[in-house]
Amino acid sequence: MGLVLGIESSCDETAAAVVRDGREVLSSIVASQAALHAPFRGVVPEIASRSHLREIVPTIEAALEQARVSPRELTGVAATSQPGLVGSLLVGASAAKAFAWLHELPIVAVDHIAAHLYAALMEGAPTQLPALALVASGGHTALYYYKNPLEFEMLGCTNDDAAGEAFDKVAAILGLGYPGGPAIERVAFGVDPKPAAIAVPRVSSGPFDFSFSGLKTAVRYRVLPPGAKEKRHLTESEIATLAAGFQHAAVEHMALITMAAARARGARTILVGGGVACNDLLRKRLASACAPDGLDLRIPRPALCSDNAAMVAGLGAAMLDAGRRDDLGFPIYPSGVPQVHSSSPAPAEVRRP
Repeated sequence: MGLVLGIESSCDETAAAVVRDGREVLSSIVASQAALHAPFRGVVPEIASRSHLREIVPTIEAALEQARVSPRELTGVAATSQPGLVGSLLVGASAAKAFAWLHELPIVAVDHIAAHLYAALMEGAPTQLPALALVASGGHTALYYYKNPLEFEMLGCTNDDAAGEAFDKVAAILGLGYPGGPAIERVAFGVDPKPAAIAVPRVSSGPFDFSFSGLKTAVRYRVLPPGAKEKRHLTESEIATLAAGFQHAAVEHMALITMAAARARGARTILVGGGVACNDLLRKRLASACAPDGLDLRIPRPALCSDNAAMVAGLGAAMLDAGRRDDLGFPIYPSGVPQVHSSSPAPAEVRRP
């Protein structure tokens, strides 16, 4: 597979990485924008795009330097082309195209979601496929029947907020920091969630869809009851209990649906990716659910769960090894998998119900 440079800029992280043979991470540089967006408690697209413009070239240079690799030693370039913020995607994809053209390297356009799934395969011994795969992040929450890195089928997705988005909104309601996931996990640590009495959404037998808006509303009504004009003053203990109650319900919801889908499809392997997969409670809950049936749970280390370019380079290596190539005119698709593909094969064959 050789050495592949990966470039990721789908949202608010400017990232570049060099990966050998699809698994060995030689470098992974991430320029975070969290401090820029914190005052707004969410990602501002214009601010994100301008930050990518400032950081993209230094980030690529730092990735090559950290890996001690020169452009002439690379075998290819991989760049995120979908889904994401349009301005952010354009910056990374344009930089990747320019780099590939300048150094006469083949290039592949990578699906951000497919890269999150591939990240779970980058560590440990080879695992049994097909698998049941969960992606939970700030912008996406979905389940897939994962046949291989280039082919997977969506089984269900969120009907409203993504998991990470719900964490951000609940953190804002409770007056906690941004991003919301780490803030809620921090204040909820060691706190009993039962007094909050937030019900876990019911699990159906399929499609295996998620819903987090009800959990967010439950927290909101504890802070601002229906008909009330002013928010209740909450003590630190009450805030921690509500945070713990929400986190427990959200994690249980994801775990129950994931395991139900795994049983329905007879999967022996569970893959998990996305920024929410950094949550320690989710990791422990899925581990305890998989253990009785001997299922192989694969969750990458946190650095490979949050947005990064190593996962893009890894999947790009697999695509290049399979003979896939994109021309320098490949488009970006902010909303995700296009209805009409570019002249070269799409980064992954995704069948939607």
